[in-house]
Amino acid sequence: MVNRKLAKVLKFRYTILAAILVLLAAGLVLLPKYEKHEGINPEELLSNVISPERYITSDELAHKIINQDPSFLLIDVRDEENFKKYSLPNAINIPLKNLLKEDFEGYINQSQFDVVFLSNDNLYADQAWVLCNRLGYKNLHVLKGGINNWFNTIINPAKPNENMASIDFQLYSNRKAASMFFGVAYPEQVKKKPVVVKKVTPRKVVPIKKKKKLPVEGGC
Repeated sequence: MVNRKLAKVLKFRYTILAAILVLLAAGLVLLPKYEKHEGINPEELLSNVISPERYITSDELAHKIINQDPSFLLIDVRDEENFKKYSLPNAINIPLKNLLKEDFEGYINQSQFDVVFLSNDNLYADQAWVLCNRLGYKNLHVLKGGINNWFNTIINPAKPNENMASIDFQLYSNRKAASMFFGVAYPEQVKKKPVVVKKVTPRKVVPIKKKKKLPVEGGC
């Protein structure tokens, strides 16, 4: 008796599951066709990976930003927290984990701008470049050395030694000028207001005169 009841329950469950599977199959048939990105072949990907043209240096990028070059698009692939702390001017934040979402495809899969990926170093930016390059997206670049190198070369450039070539001093001068454009102030550029010392008239010290003791009058 118990076995018959159990069999009926199982049969009912199987019927429900079968109906659900049929509905799911029908839904898949009715879904619009999705065109997958075929991407590029491994040989072409390898050729792109080893090409030095995929990198852009901090000096090149600083020159583009200062001259308001409209031909490139900066994409910061770090998380939102790090992006809010610091990023480069006009950069768009698309965290690496969200890079392949359809909402952001229009920024990356286009031919109007050169896309420059950036992160703290090369790691996340390189991963973004490989993913998008594999999908066949064009005009992709990586900021060489990332924001760390940007700080070391543009924001805080190292002063060359006296025995270095003149080209090194010219490069330092250019980087120093660029850092000032991005808000760095150098001591020689800061005008210090002269400190006015007020003359204080010394207070006159009046000595306290001790009272003379009066002679003691006759006793009893």
